[in-house]
Amino acid sequence: MRLEIGNKVAVLDDVLKGIVTNINGNIISVETTDGMIFNFSESELVKIGKEQHELTKFSDINNELLKEKMASNKPKKSFFIKEKNEVILEVDLHINQLVKSVKGLDNYDMLNLQLDTAKRKVEFAINKRISKIVFIHGVGEGVLKSELHYLLNKYPVKYYDASYKKYGLGATEVYVYQNVIE
Repeated sequence: MRLEIGNKVAVLDDVLKGIVTNINGNIISVETTDGMIFNFSESELVKIGKEQHELTKFSDINNELLKEKMASNKPKKSFFIKEKNEVILEVDLHINQLVKSVKGLDNYDMLNLQLDTAKRKVEFAINKRISKIVFIHGVGEGVLKSELHYLLNKYPVKYYDASYKKYGLGATEVYVYQNVIE
């Protein structure tokens, strides 16, 4: 590549752009948009033909490959079927959602408060025949999550990580088994 005075160039491995103002052998002087002049070797520069925003106006929306990709983006059939009247109880176990202030509470007290809340909500769901609960516990060090799972083992429930898409990593979904009333 031969650079000439007046060419627009960008610096490799840097965010500088400018115009070539002087060529002295292998040393090329580049003036940036703010008026600063820097010297680079020719191997550190790349010539800019067109700016990116100028190129996007030439993109072809009728491109066959693009149409093919758009056609293959049909929604996939879900394995999860949600009943119309299904009630999902969401319980946020973050301590700031349970108390106004954590002043005077140590970690043990906060954990017990969170677990007591979870216990009450599970028993409420069993009594009211609510089939799903989502406990939002956050990621942290995993103490609350492991204690919550230990608590849930004492009830007729099945639990698993909640939807990552909806809750991220810090939630557990609980399915409460319901006895059929005849």
